[in-house]
Amino acid sequence: MKHCLPAAFAIAFIGAAIICAQSQAQPQETSQQADVVTVIRAGKLIDTDAGAVLSNQIILIPAGATVIDLSNMTVLPGLIDCHTHLADGSENGSGDPLTYLKKSAAEIAFESVPNARAMLESGFTTVRDVGAYRALNEVAMRDAIARGDIEGPRMFVAGAYVTITGGAGALTGAAPDIILPLDLRYGEANSPWEVRQVIRKLANNGVDLIKILSSGAVLEHGSNPNSQEFTMEELQAAVDEANHFGLRVAAHAHSAQGIKNAINAGVASVEHASRIDNEGIALAKKRGTYLVMDIYDEECIEAAGKAGAIPADFLAHDAELGQIQRDNFRKALQAGVKLAFGTDAGVCAYGTSGKQFAFMVKYGMTPMQAIQSATSAAADLLGHSDVLGSIRAGKFADIVAVEGDPTAAAANVRLLENIPFVMKGGQIYKH
Repeated sequence: MKHCLPAAFAIAFIGAAIICAQSQAQPQETSQQADVVTVIRAGKLIDTDAGAVLSNQIILIPAGATVIDLSNMTVLPGLIDCHTHLADGSENGSGDPLTYLKKSAAEIAFESVPNARAMLESGFTTVRDVGAYRALNEVAMRDAIARGDIEGPRMFVAGAYVTITGGAGALTGAAPDIILPLDLRYGEANSPWEVRQVIRKLANNGVDLIKILSSGAVLEHGSNPNSQEFTMEELQAAVDEANHFGLRVAAHAHSAQGIKNAINAGVASVEHASRIDNEGIALAKKRGTYLVMDIYDEECIEAAGKAGAIPADFLAHDAELGQIQRDNFRKALQAGVKLAFGTDAGVCAYGTSGKQFAFMVKYGMTPMQAIQSATSAAADLLGHSDVLGSIRAGKFADIVAVEGDPTAAAANVRLLENIPFVMKGGQIYKH
């Protein structure tokens, strides 16, 4: 993707303990600057490719004569959240989407700026942002971060929801005589050809992936998470059209049939996958489809319910769904299905995605598996394992560090909830 690829640097190798990574060059850099290096001394380093913890490693990053001593810390690749909504304004949480009718697109965009910074400072140097109600806000945020206008993670964005009229990605609940502005109905499609048309528009506007909604939603008026949305023909058209532009498709789906329809259509990932059944699990494993199951945010939905901060119909949609999803997460894990880390950031406060690691361990993962879901597996889902997901020569210098070893015991994975050192593209954002 043109917005995220760095300029290349010559790599220097010094002994077997050296791992080299590349930073993102700035246009004003001179050849002399490229000859010096940042050296990171890592007491422990998590090799997410091998699933091993290495001791006393040195990381060389061409682009600045600095020594960073992390010899008392555990170093690992920058984390990746594959299901976020950073461009949706101030923390909307599980509140009412109809509040978007009270704010301009510019207001939503400015409110979103702190979301990106919070995500980056929490150790997530890359995100896959899977849709915003205000279409193309994500594209603008991605590009603003890439230019250095604002600080945030590297973003791969869907731009808008591809949804049926009145569906899970539509802004429902307004009076029937209210005509929504274009950006709030940008992704509506009701036939295979309309689906193709929407995807062509999104591709023309520079998105990195397509997000389609194959079932109803929890946090949407008039929706039913147990339903199916889009026919097989429409889903197949979406995947086929996206493939023409080199784009992968992520499918929102809670219902068992909606999940299976999406997998059979050829999507790269199913988001939420709450009611996946045994047939769906077997199908996902056979097809190599990733599941991105946000098993922590139920805590935030329940808390909002107790505080009276969530519409009653949303709570009715959510009844028992959270525990069903968590139990199915364990089943999918035991079956060997590919699982990538995703939190639905925005339902919980931005910057708190790290709290999901403990829940992934609680429901069956080892700490190493949980970390790999947010590094090497997430990079594979994005299609960018060449530059993301592990600390290797030629990859982005996206590096985080914690005090203690998060893989040493199940409880230690909670160290990832408070990450004191964050580097993205060779630049330190938190130390």
